Amino acid sequence: MVSLYIMEDIQNMNDDRNIPIRKVGVKHLSYPIVVLDQENGTQQTVAEIEMYADLPHHFKGTHMSRFIDVFNRHSEDLAMPRFLDMLEEVREVLEARTTYADIRFPYFMDKKAPVSGQKSKMRYRCGYSGEVSKDKKEFYVTVSVPVTTVCPCSKAISERGAHNQRGIVSVQMQVHRFFWIEDVIRLIEDSASSDVYTLLKREDEKHVTERAYDNPRFVEDLVREITSRLESNFDFSWIKVEAENFESIHNHSAYACVERPRSDSSPRSDEKPPQNLEDRPPSEELYTTGTENP
Repeated sequence: MVSLYIMEDIQNMNDDRNIPIRKVGVKHLSYPIVVLDQENGTQQTVAEIEMYADLPHHFKGTHMSRFIDVFNRHSEDLAMPRFLDMLEEVREVLEARTTYADIRFPYFMDKKAPVSGQKSKMRYRCGYSGEVSKDKKEFYVTVSVPVTTVCPCSKAISERGAHNQRGIVSVQMQVHRFFWIEDVIRLIEDSASSDVYTLLKREDEKHVTERAYDNPRFVEDLVREITSRLESNFDFSWIKVEAENFESIHNHSAYACVERPRSDSSPRSDEKPPQNLEDRPPSEELYTTGTENP
């Protein structure tokens, strides 16, 4: 016998408090995904995901399961503009004005030691974030890269050696053109005193130590060099470059940040991401962050 019982949809009930909610959704969702890989075509990894939508004042609640349902359908192809397509689909199924997503994932590259040639996997932290509404589509890529820096002042004043440390460079880019994540990672590593390796033999360690000593960098040098190279080699409409050095002789970190639109050549560092899309192509003209045009 078929039951005629109809379950009540509480979320669609009216709320009379007249308070809209800017963001409601899911957070700390761990999920396997597939991203583009310059060397191998694609790479499987596991992301931590946040997905949100706005909620009009008259709705009691959102449908949380629909975030997962839509993400599951897109999890094996999250290149731009498919990432934005996913957010548009969430917006439609939830009848929302604006949807947001932020995903963070480990990304691995094969890396050879500089002298011995020994190969190992190097781990980087990457992420996508986006916002979609009727009049707005924005997509950002974040890359975090470990580096080594040697202090120029310490080298100049010391008779023997100089203090050095590992640091993290994080670059966030507003994207509307094709690029490889790997190319940005290499650019960051080339801008530091030395890059970092998972596997080094003695001859490699000697090479890395001497290379870093020959290329001292303040944290200020690091963010300026990376910004200059990004603007010379890419066409990002907005970038934010942050560097944190975990100082080896201090009980604190050194930090620097540059943030500016592509078109701004002034030395300010307090600019905000552009809020309009007048000078950007529509979503169907966006390129993937990886292999081919959509």
